[in-house]
Amino acid sequence: MSRIGRKPIPVPSSVTIAIEPELVTVNGPKGELRERIHRDITVAQEGEEILVTRPTDRGEHRALHGLTRSLVANMVEGVTAGFQKTLEIQGVGYRAVLKGTDLELALGYSHPVHVKAPAGIEFEVPVPTRIIVRGASKQVVGETAAYIRKQRPPEPYKGKGVRYEGEYVARKVGKRA
Repeated sequence: MSRIGRKPIPVPSSVTIAIEPELVTVNGPKGELRERIHRDITVAQEGEEILVTRPTDRGEHRALHGLTRSLVANMVEGVTAGFQKTLEIQGVGYRAVLKGTDLELALGYSHPVHVKAPAGIEFEVPVPTRIIVRGASKQVVGETAAYIRKQRPPEPYKGKGVRYEGEYVARKVGKRA
């Protein structure tokens, strides 16, 4: 049996947690996050730790237990340190520019692509070919980065497009004469 679900979640002193039936709220220096939890799973704070428990060892309860523990642990990490995803842009003339809090991308289309920053998300463009997406919610950071990548995914022949930092794009050989 795996022990990760039974592992308590440490809570830093700068974080406050409100546990209600079917709702967990975590406050910290980077903001506030709320998550609904399944009615069968119990979340309790004992001193400087949070414990997540399940009623039985049935498969459904084990799955919900691990999910709930991961969500609460990510909420605690998000309000203390935050999450970030880095995107790279490759291609001649492809670039990103920060316009206020929003992002403007030149990706080879006849028009610029505008990406509005969702609530709790901030963009950083240290160089025109690199975008950093930051926020407290791991889910929203990932969704926003995926949306930006979707505007021009990397293509396999020349490798042009928006990709995650360190992402490998399998290259194909073009037609030969």
